[in-house]
Amino acid sequence: MPKRRWSFSDVEQSIYLTFDDGPIPEVTPWVLDCLNQYNAKATFFCIGNNIEKHPELFSRIIEEGHAVGNHTQNHLNAWKTKSKLYLANIQYAQETFYQHKSFTKLFRPPYGRLKKKQEEVLLAKGFDIVMWSVLSKDYDQKVTPEKCLNNVLENVISGDIVVMHDSKKAQKNLMYSLPKMLKHFTKEGYVFKKIS
Repeated sequence: MPKRRWSFSDVEQSIYLTFDDGPIPEVTPWVLDCLNQYNAKATFFCIGNNIEKHPELFSRIIEEGHAVGNHTQNHLNAWKTKSKLYLANIQYAQETFYQHKSFTKLFRPPYGRLKKKQEEVLLAKGFDIVMWSVLSKDYDQKVTPEKCLNNVLENVISGDIVVMHDSKKAQKNLMYSLPKMLKHFTKEGYVFKKIS
């Protein structure tokens, strides 16, 4: 078992779409509607604080058959946070998940950053640390919507984990690229799977 999961070695054509930073009412419902349209499943790495603010959205993600993962309580940067505080923040988020009937062991560190010590503790606690193999860069204001789409279309191979964001910062790029991406890969015979 790898220390961090970057992709899957799937035989069938599959893509693992992931969405970080939600759930928020401005973007997450739209993402869910899009996924439904293509019968696509995804994994949402949620911020605990956003779950507390929008519990009905979190419930909808689960009810519609998607997976969820821990993205800390307050979107902390592991490199800039004392390990004790960082791990406590993950645990706090984990309790938020429990309160909303989710017992996930998936974890993605914000910014993809994690100190070795933090990683060791999380693995010892049974977390599956999920990274990515394709970065859409939807959050980057300097990236055009077209470029965001091409970042995915030109780089995805079967088994890839694609990272996107259901956040206000990513909204413009996401709303342009996600429907086109879903349409393109569905036509190519790909299946969109959640991480379990």
